[in-house]
Amino acid sequence: MMALHPKVIDLTLDRVWRLLDSLGNPQNNLPKVIHIAGTNGKGSTLSMLRAGLNEIGLKTHAYTSPHLVRFHERIQLNSNFIDENDLTEILDECYSANKDQPITYFEITTCAAILAMSRKYADYVLLEVGLGGRLDATNVVTSPTLTIITPVSVDHEQFLGNTVKKIAGEKAGIIKPFCPIIVGKQDKDALEVITEKALEEKAPILAEGQQWHIKEKANSILYQDQNTMIELPRPNLLGTHQIQNAGIAIAALTQLTEKKEAFYGAVSKAKWPARMQKLSSGPIVSALGHSDVWLDGGHNPAAGKALASYLSKQNDRPTVLICGLLKTKDAPGYLSPLSNIVKFLAAVSIPNEQNTLPADETAKKATELGIKSKSFTSVSEGVQFVAEQFPNCQVLICGSLYLAGQILRENQ
Repeated sequence: MMALHPKVIDLTLDRVWRLLDSLGNPQNNLPKVIHIAGTNGKGSTLSMLRAGLNEIGLKTHAYTSPHLVRFHERIQLNSNFIDENDLTEILDECYSANKDQPITYFEITTCAAILAMSRKYADYVLLEVGLGGRLDATNVVTSPTLTIITPVSVDHEQFLGNTVKKIAGEKAGIIKPFCPIIVGKQDKDALEVITEKALEEKAPILAEGQQWHIKEKANSILYQDQNTMIELPRPNLLGTHQIQNAGIAIAALTQLTEKKEAFYGAVSKAKWPARMQKLSSGPIVSALGHSDVWLDGGHNPAAGKALASYLSKQNDRPTVLICGLLKTKDAPGYLSPLSNIVKFLAAVSIPNEQNTLPADETAKKATELGIKSKSFTSVSEGVQFVAEQFPNCQVLICGSLYLAGQILRENQ
């Protein structure tokens, strides 16, 4: 399939529409679709929404990207990863239907996911946007039940634009006529663009801070809108930013059910790997000895701020980072919020990733921000150094979902 990739990625939906038409337009046979866009929190919000729906006995399919360890993670059918035989058959079918015409890897695999989800019963499909929204390969569902836009910030500027306003315009492309849109906390400019699009499409808008509110309390959270007020346990996904994601998920659930069990399920039973995930066993954990070991795949300035907020509220044990970044990301923007919290940064290149930022450049950027840093030729070398030099610290492996996937593979 990679050989079919166009020489230039032009963001259009023409190739997707062509292949879907050859497959019999399976997008028209999907269960009820909830379409989720945004810069940060898409996956966490999706996992909470899925947990809430599953808690009240509803079946869900989900499509997410990228995967961490195996491609199968991207396509979940009734909350289970697609199995090897089904995946092979679906990909073969899509490859044959495409007839050697140019198409991107994400486009053809998105068509495969849609085809797979159209053939198995579920109550809802949770469809996560890959990049942007307006011209994303997932944006082929004309009548979703609900759309969601999580917080928008600057990321993927080369495709989406270099301002929050331009990026929000791309995300708002998933808004459909008369379909309710749930909106997470936004920059003023982003909210203005999203609101304009919602009004244009006559789509009822439910935005945080306007139509609904989420508050952090000492040991709980309080959700409130015009019809609902409910106090819930703090989310089991860690970090104060997960309270905002929980609010989005609950606001969405209020449009789908009145059952309070769904709200409790959303905050207490969601699972989402590589989002402040504690690693408790495995060779990397063993190599680090008695350190607390955490894994997080956040990679943009907003993610850096969220991590800094979480770490600043933790115990007094110093934090050491093992960090690998992509060269397409804003490394100073990501690292800057962490500069006053981190004791040391072990810079690594992301294994088997051609777009990795070289370890020495990551170390240089960290040093320029006042973070004591050193580069290493491999993850294992960085792990060994941290184990020897910082035995009583908590260790956070971070900077990229691609690095997180590599760590999960190696630590199994």
